[in-house]
Amino acid sequence: MRDLTEAQVAAGHMVGIVCDSTTGGEFEERLFAQMKEMLALGIHRTPMQRHVGPGDLASARRTYRIIKELRPDVLHGHGAKGGAYARLFGSLLRVSRSRVARLYSPHGGSLHYDENTATGKLFFAIERFMARFTDCLLFVSDYERRTYRRKVGEPPIPNTLVYNGLRAAEFEPVITNADVADLLYIGMMRDLKGPDIFIDALATAGPRLGRALSAVMVGDGDDLPRYHAQVKRLGLQDNVRFLPPMPAREAFALAALVVVPSRAEAMPYIVLEALAGARPMIATAVGGIPEIFGAASPTLIRPDAVELAGKISQALADLAAYRELMPDGSGLRARFGADVMAADIEKAYFAALDR
Repeated sequence: MRDLTEAQVAAGHMVGIVCDSTTGGEFEERLFAQMKEMLALGIHRTPMQRHVGPGDLASARRTYRIIKELRPDVLHGHGAKGGAYARLFGSLLRVSRSRVARLYSPHGGSLHYDENTATGKLFFAIERFMARFTDCLLFVSDYERRTYRRKVGEPPIPNTLVYNGLRAAEFEPVITNADVADLLYIGMMRDLKGPDIFIDALATAGPRLGRALSAVMVGDGDDLPRYHAQVKRLGLQDNVRFLPPMPAREAFALAALVVVPSRAEAMPYIVLEALAGARPMIATAVGGIPEIFGAASPTLIRPDAVELAGKISQALADLAAYRELMPDGSGLRARFGADVMAADIEKAYFAALDR
């Protein structure tokens, strides 16, 4: 979102952000502070709970007042809740004769639910209903688009695939520190992202290599105390260092090998950032990740601790050889540059406004 915003401002657009105020910490606050001066429509933070609940009515009322005052030409909702707000509020503004394009990027969101459960069926029925209030769907991976078609149905509205993009500076190689750890996990501390898989694999891979492995885990989240307890239970407290959120490139400098053990993803930025920074990595073959590496890449695994431990052992046994398995940097830049992303999204905005 930050890279997209910067590219849109550079293209001469007036941009604003409306988002949740209850998540994030000091790191996110610093990022918002850095952006504040460039945003003509400002940054507006208000409580928005992730899941549907009794607080939604008050949250929706507050958010609608903010958006109504801003009177945007384009409302682009990210994630299930942001997508619902953008489309509903854009439709309300149209009633008062405002010309608003309503776009939605699922980013996984409700698509993670099982279509065979009552909850999944409810959310997918809502998605089908909301399509009538949508001018364009923007998918960040072909996996996400296929999942939408399978679980929700063929979109009755224009839709397009626009990959996430990185700024040119992020394609510079990351220089590692002198005293690097073996492994890095960076991301939200929640089971969906697989920190528990990472810790279990760490405990298994060490004995295979005949030495204790060291790891850095960077991130925050409600489940963090549980992962501290898991590390202690496995006797790894001297081998694992937990650090708060930080810029990804700073974290990449802390370890020899990056691990993304997610159980589900859409198109994770952290994978793109690591590869752009020329860092060797292991990732799970979930979501749009195979679209980055190639479906047949030997660096991809299932979200399974035993399989991850085997791949860690293989990679650390000959890291130079493993590094050769990473995707080509110039190809990544051509497909996943922020300039490419911003241009494609701008094209979708203008097409929606024309309609």
